[in-house]
Amino acid sequence: MNMKLKKKTIKTKRKRKRKSLYFGKEAHAAIIEYQNAKCKDERNKIYVDKIKHSFEKLSENLIFIHGFSSNKEHFNILKTDCVSFLYETLEKFDRDRGSKAFSYFNVCAKNFLIIRSKKNLKNRRRNVSIEDFKSLSMVEKNTIENYKVIPPQDQVMIIEEDKKLLRSVMLKIQSKVNNENEKLCIDAIITLFDKLDTLDFLNKRAIFVYLREISGLNPKQLSVAISNIRKYYREIVKNDDMYLFF
Repeated sequence: MNMKLKKKTIKTKRKRKRKSLYFGKEAHAAIIEYQNAKCKDERNKIYVDKIKHSFEKLSENLIFIHGFSSNKEHFNILKTDCVSFLYETLEKFDRDRGSKAFSYFNVCAKNFLIIRSKKNLKNRRRNVSIEDFKSLSMVEKNTIENYKVIPPQDQVMIIEEDKKLLRSVMLKIQSKVNNENEKLCIDAIITLFDKLDTLDFLNKRAIFVYLREISGLNPKQLSVAISNIRKYYREIVKNDDMYLFF
């Protein structure tokens, strides 16, 4: 009877190689070595040989994990900027506090990327692309359509002349008023007129508020004074052909 001999197979467990951390004890020691080095060339060599790769991997991982960029070109720019920022932060790491270099630079890099992301978002909201007009919202379309353009030179000259004439009307009114409230009101109007280009916000209500603050009159006093000043204005414009365009 043939006996089949069974060969025993001995399985040997292979030890798994531990993955070397891209930012472990070696990087921590290298940063301390960098801080202790006095020579600039020595520091550069330590950074390039032992630290730079760790900063690059840290930046890459944070950008990828938190979705700070989906565009390849922007990803590379953001990564380079983050690595540069970490390089500038090398001196600020205080090993005497007991924290690990990875923890410190991880927080620094994350804060940098958050701030940069907020700035980019703000810039995108401020700037509107008109290449694809159909994709714009109604607010963006209205903003583009109502955007002020520089008028032609001849129109600029006409506007300036009209402003001079209008100011001359105000000065004539100023010479005619006798009531104290009316004097305060016309003085405020002239002051406001001279500062029109520096004002950020203008509408009927805003002008009334500006005049009230400049003149010191209460709303009722200001309304009465403006009504009387309108009478002077109509009288001057009506009796002088120079002001027919008003």
